[in-house]
Amino acid sequence: MRFFHTSDWHLGRMLHAKNLLEDQRHFLFSQFLPAVERERPACVLLAGDLYDRQIPPPEAIALLDEVLSRLVELEVPVCAISGNHDGASRIAILKKALRRSRVYLSTTLEDALEPVLLEQNGERAQIFLLPYFDNAQARAFLGDDSLKGEAACMEGVLQRLLPLFEPGALHILVAHCFAAGGQVSQSESSLFVGGSAQVPTSLFDPFDYVALGHLHGPQKAGAKARYSGSPLKYSIDEAHQQKGFLSLTWDGDAMAAELIPTKPLRDVKRLSGLFQDLLEQGKAQPLQDYVELHLEDQEPVLLAAERLRPYYPQLLLVSSQWACAAATGERAARLQGQDKAAVFSAFFKEVLGEEPQPEDVALFSQIAKEVSP
Repeated sequence: MRFFHTSDWHLGRMLHAKNLLEDQRHFLFSQFLPAVERERPACVLLAGDLYDRQIPPPEAIALLDEVLSRLVELEVPVCAISGNHDGASRIAILKKALRRSRVYLSTTLEDALEPVLLEQNGERAQIFLLPYFDNAQARAFLGDDSLKGEAACMEGVLQRLLPLFEPGALHILVAHCFAAGGQVSQSESSLFVGGSAQVPTSLFDPFDYVALGHLHGPQKAGAKARYSGSPLKYSIDEAHQQKGFLSLTWDGDAMAAELIPTKPLRDVKRLSGLFQDLLEQGKAQPLQDYVELHLEDQEPVLLAAERLRPYYPQLLLVSSQWACAAATGERAARLQGQDKAAVFSAFFKEVLGEEPQPEDVALFSQIAKEVSP
């Protein structure tokens, strides 16, 4: 049996005030859905964070509606769970009706007690859909107020699922959590990651495969679990990551996983160099990707972002080596009076395009001396 594992679509997400909905549509309709149509997996496993926030914009809702409708047209089952970014009660609307179209959406812990059973070519797969939950929800579900911490709560919930295993079937868990040892990115909310929230990967051992969502970098989580990662780069520190989704193949003994890379409509990059070099590169070949530019100039550059943006239209941020100098470094020395005149002269030239006159430097030095503590 073959499955597609994807997660963390975060429909409606913004990146430094840039709306990514067009990029998300490109991934879904130009790459993911064509792959589904071509490969016809037994099921699409969608491991949470369908939306980026609990009350998503109407455009994001419409996009998810289009995607699910297309998967129904292709007659490919969908097993999806709510993540910590989703409004579970909101996306639960019509979930009973959707089951008749083989779109299985789990938004409560009670839903996990009704595993989805799929059959294909004589093989049977039992899919347990465990949505994101907090400790209070787990204690209420289990009727045990003594449970403390994410690990104990997860263990208690999983123990309720194991007696439901059908002998001889493939057992898959879809979950949204922070597995111990996972590598995080800046795009993941710090509210939901940290040592106290980590789940030991050994808890997943009874399952044949665990399709995880929450962490945005594709990675293994112990022997049985994997994160597919987000399909797009949602922060600058993800610039080096290869994004995509996982194609899973069950051979009767083990699940083989292959990352299917995706080519984004616009990539996310971080470039460094002197201002003038970056400006000339942009003029020669404007860059349409989302980009952070780090200036290596040793002097301030006036209105750098405004001057660079015509050639880097998706510019996210401009940082400066000079501006970021450490307090004990070169910039601090200048600000302490050792080289203030040089800084003023460079700034004057940047603004007016010419060297300051001696009387200008003298006036600046006089004023700086008067205002210095």
